[in-house]
Amino acid sequence: MNKKLTKNKKPVVDKDDKKIFHIKGLAKKNKSRRDFIALTTCAMAGIGTASGFWPLIKSMNPSAEVLAMSTVEVNLTGIQEGHGVKVKWQGKPVFIRKRTKQEIKAARVVNVEDLRDPQSDEQRVYKGKDEWLIMVGVCTHLGCVPVNHATEDGNGWFCPCHGSYYDTSGRVIGGPAPKNMVIPDYFFPSEDVVVIGKKA
Repeated sequence: MNKKLTKNKKPVVDKDDKKIFHIKGLAKKNKSRRDFIALTTCAMAGIGTASGFWPLIKSMNPSAEVLAMSTVEVNLTGIQEGHGVKVKWQGKPVFIRKRTKQEIKAARVVNVEDLRDPQSDEQRVYKGKDEWLIMVGVCTHLGCVPVNHATEDGNGWFCPCHGSYYDTSGRVIGGPAPKNMVIPDYFFPSEDVVVIGKKA
């Protein structure tokens, strides 16, 4: 920088030096402007990417039809003791049976340790509603639908496909099935209504 001293000995800046200061000031302004443009571009790219992925993510959510099938409400008033109904839940049959005292007793005298898939009857029913047995009516061998009350002793379920037997609690007692029939989540919102597919 060329500085000239005047009589007062104060430095005076040449016109050329003023241009240099002006260019440096513009460079600083341009740098901050470039940073702003880069930041804005990145933000817009992020928003664009997110909006592009949103339909894909939304398509992975279950449809309204599936959500409607996720629970089933069943009125139990018409089911008499010793009888049952079959309802559809998530495309599968569900057996709802109002068991007799004899059926409950037969399920409870079984030695759990002798079972292929050890489970007590109390574990398979809703507490305080021992008469109601609610289970997915699908054989755990290859997915056939067992027939109720067709076992040798007249109680329980028999699978006609490959001969699996289930007792009055839906536990496997014979044949090739490896597991007991599945107990879905369910609860009783009132005395005569059960909701299948959700816990209380």
